[in-house]
Parts: sequence; structure tokens; C-alpha cells
Amino acid sequence: MDFIELLKAVILGLVEGLTEFAPVSSTGHMIIVDDMWLKSNEFLGKYAANTFKIVIQLGSILAVVIVFRERFIDLLGLNRILKKKEENKEETSHLKLTHIIVGLLPAGVLGVLFEDFIDENLFSTETVLIGLLIGAVFMIIADIFGSKTPKVVTVDQISYKQALAVGFIQCLSLWPGFSRSGATISGGVMLGMNHRTAADFTFIMAVPIMAGASFLSLLKNWQYFTLDALPFFVVGFISAFVFALISIRFFLKLINKIKLIPFAIYRIILVFVIYLLYF
Repeated sequence: MDFIELLKAVILGLVEGLTEFAPVSSTGHMIIVDDMWLKSNEFLGKYAANTFKIVIQLGSILAVVIVFRERFIDLLGLNRILKKKEENKEETSHLKLTHIIVGLLPAGVLGVLFEDFIDENLFSTETVLIGLLIGAVFMIIADIFGSKTPKVVTVDQISYKQALAVGFIQCLSLWPGFSRSGATISGGVMLGMNHRTAADFTFIMAVPIMAGASFLSLLKNWQYFTLDALPFFVVGFISAFVFALISIRFFLKLINKIKLIPFAIYRIILVFVIYLLYF
């Protein structure tokens, strides 16, 4: 595998890492960048290229786990084992693992039921552009009509009802290009959360559903981990991890200040640029 191909792995990892948790659709960007420019299908093969996209997604997931490591330790009850909170055992988080499960159920069920249909019909540049545009409109609506004085300012205040409602809104992101974080952050804002809280809940909730889907896909496609492709996979994984780590920290500091409309405007501009260039 030559230097140019490894550079493509770095670029795809960068695209995944920078866009996975921003409300701009990482899937949409990956399809646009790869299908229109890098064309990893041509030197990896279609199925190996799809497997590669799963591998770099795991790099982004690892970045979230590191950023929210204390929260995950608390959710899994490992704080007692690690003796993190012996002095204040009563001060445990109100956000429970069951909140995460409730939020994951709707999209998880629909994703399993319609996986084949989505894979066969919705992964094209045209469908991604539609998702990007509709998702942008949804984000603008959330910023305009969301509460100006949100009552939920930390994930520990999220109720089961709100978690379930966000879960149903997350189903919109099954359409590639709509964006999981765009859907759930917008939904959270419309349900009375501030932008940072909605983003925190989105990132925490993303780990189990993304990790589960990724590992299942990897089990199905294990044969594509060949010695020839392995350097490409490793470089892409590291690139996605590093850039996701940077982008998550930056995004969480920024989101309460700029909110969603700037991201929506970017998405609309991107749609028109891609349309004018390629259609």
C-alpha cells in the first residue's frame, strides 16, 4: 500500500473525526468525499471500503469514551469498584444507564428492521443532499422555537420521558445526511434542554449504539481485514481518533455560544455547492 493511499486513510479519518459529532452528518461527508474524490472502493474493493468506514467510526467512539470517561465509569457503576467516590457515595449521578437504553430503543428497533432497505436505497450522494437540507431546516426550527430559558441544564436533569422523546427524534437520522447529533441535539433543545446538555446526552447515547452496530458489522466483514488493507485501517482509525478528540472538546465549548443555526447554514451552503459542482 503506497503513501498516497495511506494519505487517503488520514483524510477519511479526519473527515470522520471532525464531523461524527458535529451536527453536519459524518455519513454524508464520508459519502461525498469518498465517492466523489478519494474513491476508496477502487483500491480496497466495495466491501473492504465499507468495513474501513466502520473501523474509523470506532476511532471516533473511543474519543467520546475518553472525553466522558468519568460519566461512563459512573453509569456502569465502576466508581465503587475503583473507589472514586467513597467519601460522597450519596452524590451519584441522576442520569442512569436506563436513560440511555430508553433513548436508544426507537432508533435501534427501526434500524434493525430497515437496515437492508437503508443500505440499498439511501446511501447515495443525492439522498445525502436531501438529508443534509432537511436536517438543516430542522435545526433552524429548533433554535427558533426552542426554549430561550431552558430548564434542563445538565444531563442529570433529563427525565425518562425526555430521553424517550429524544430517542424517537433520533430515528430521523436513519436517513443518511440528516445527522444523528443534528437530530438529537435539536430534539433536546425543543424539549427544554440547553444546547450543551443536549450535546452531552447525544454523545453519551451515541457510544453504545455506534459501538454495537460497528462490532456487529465487523463480525460480518472480518474477512476483509487482510494484511494488505491493515495499514490503511490502522492509519484511518488513529486519524479518526485524534481528530474526533480535538473536535469534541472544541464543539462542547462552543455549542452553547453559537447554537445550531451556523451549522445549519453550513449544511445548506454545502448542498448547493455539491449540487452545482456535480449535478
